[in-house]
Amino acid sequence: MRHALVLAGGSGTRLWPYSTGSTPKQLVPLFDDRSLLDIAVERAAAVAPTVWLGTGAGLGHAVSDVEGLSQEHVILEPSGRDTLPALALAMSRIAATDPAAVVAVLTADHLIEPLGAFVATLERGFAVAEAHDEALVTFGVVPDHPATGFGYLELGEPLTGDALVVARFAEKPQLKRAEQLLEQGALWNSGMFVWQAATFLRAVRAFAPQTLELVEAGTDEDWEQIPKVSVDYGVMEPASTSADFTVAAIPLSARWLDVGSWPQYGDALGRGADGNAVSARTVLVDAHENVVASSDPDHLIALVGVEGLVVVHTERATLVVPVDQAQRVKELHQQVVEQQGDWA
Repeated sequence: MRHALVLAGGSGTRLWPYSTGSTPKQLVPLFDDRSLLDIAVERAAAVAPTVWLGTGAGLGHAVSDVEGLSQEHVILEPSGRDTLPALALAMSRIAATDPAAVVAVLTADHLIEPLGAFVATLERGFAVAEAHDEALVTFGVVPDHPATGFGYLELGEPLTGDALVVARFAEKPQLKRAEQLLEQGALWNSGMFVWQAATFLRAVRAFAPQTLELVEAGTDEDWEQIPKVSVDYGVMEPASTSADFTVAAIPLSARWLDVGSWPQYGDALGRGADGNAVSARTVLVDAHENVVASSDPDHLIALVGVEGLVVVHTERATLVVPVDQAQRVKELHQQVVEQQGDWA
């Protein structure tokens, strides 16, 4: 049977002050009073009849009212240990209910449009995973520029249809290397997958046996002993060079927007003729290429004669940062945690 798992465990600190420890970005109503998690669960339901959610134990109460999500399908991680332990836990749970499960692993921090094209791509991924017991299928985004903020999938020989064998994973590159990867036809690593749950668990047993042993032990104490490691580093990379597994990539035929920073949120909102992206009540005079947001629809933000700023207002905090330094909001958030505590 086909299943879909939405991973929603990230903190999203680059979207502070909207995103906080108690309400991370995937739970914030960023788009017409809908959160990224609302959108992700709806998207997952279009892919498979059974939808699961993996998230942190501290967010269990916050996801209880997400439409289309059954509480018996919510998998709570005792603490954040990165994506490999999260997926090992989730696949163990899913396989216990359905030993023949084939699972799409989807993210909760992206916008993907149009839905029909996405569903069609996932259908091809399911077909590959169902036909190849050794296959771990990932999805790659066709890049439109040499981005340095994404990992890349370097491609090898065709496997079947439009699925290509992944020759190697490339970490977030410097600009020159990103330009080379773009010329070579590499894809951005979307962090989404399809595999048989049993195949994935077999790969974890092969490449990260300690992680699987501690996950299967089932206690919070054992969980805290699990090394923090990503699924790419812990399983997908070694599997791509193993004779026992095949890592395959399918190009994602859809518009894919990573909403991981304020400039990316601006891109997702869309920009006007002046380059401004706005989700607030505003008066803008001679202002260009700004991102402006407010959680209070009655609060007015007025800008005059400025360019390239991120201005974000909430009830408890206001952020102002140049667009080209927006990645430093993560650094700022750490200072807020240390200096202001509950404001984070």
